[in-house]
Amino acid sequence: MKIQLIRNATLKITMAGVTILTDPVLLPRHGIDSFAGIERNPTVNLPFPAAEVIKDIDMVLVSHLHRDHFDDGAKSMLPRDIPILCRQVNEADLKRNGFLNITPIETKMTWKKIDITPTSGRHAGNEKWEAILGRVSGYVLRAPGEPVVYWAGDTVLYDETKTLLTSVQPDIILTHSGGAELGDSGPIVMDAGQTVDVCKLCPGATVVAIHMEALDHCKVSRKALRALAVENKISTDRLFIPEDGETLNF
Repeated sequence: MKIQLIRNATLKITMAGVTILTDPVLLPRHGIDSFAGIERNPTVNLPFPAAEVIKDIDMVLVSHLHRDHFDDGAKSMLPRDIPILCRQVNEADLKRNGFLNITPIETKMTWKKIDITPTSGRHAGNEKWEAILGRVSGYVLRAPGEPVVYWAGDTVLYDETKTLLTSVQPDIILTHSGGAELGDSGPIVMDAGQTVDVCKLCPGATVVAIHMEALDHCKVSRKALRALAVENKISTDRLFIPEDGETLNF
């Protein structure tokens, strides 16, 4: 298995002989409006051209359709017939953008050799902002002979996430760890402390922290997360904090 961080929550996951692209954001630096009034987004460029990002992908897996997870670049550059798996709430919007091969997924399904199970998420720590930001999703990916992957998506760590972690016991956990905030929202994805808590909850898993240092409302840096992990005796082989463009091999 290979997991390559492109930027933010855009990953290329290669498992069971196929390559999945997650939450494609393909515009160059500053192609999206600011979220926090600091700087236009993304705050960094792609590590290589967008055409290379989408080259040889077999499927797109979407957690939700906020602009920092599916942008105008994805709408214009992705092939119209590329298979897209998403939650049902996002199906109509994707069809309106001209995509022809959309599969909504509400319960476990098998795509090629990969079992894909959608999971719930909470995109804020309070009800007001959860209602504003809307429904989000994560996914558990399983395939014969491969590690079990849980991609948490845009969620804070809360009771349902903790239950899922302890029941599924994934081998690899992909966390959105930038500690993003909007106004008085508090964190709307995991912050450094919650990411370290995930490591403690699942001592047998490898945690890969992404969704960092690419958006102006994300407050947690890679350096700060690593410092907190060291303070809590979480080793570098248990918590990976990849750079944009970096590939991890499992």
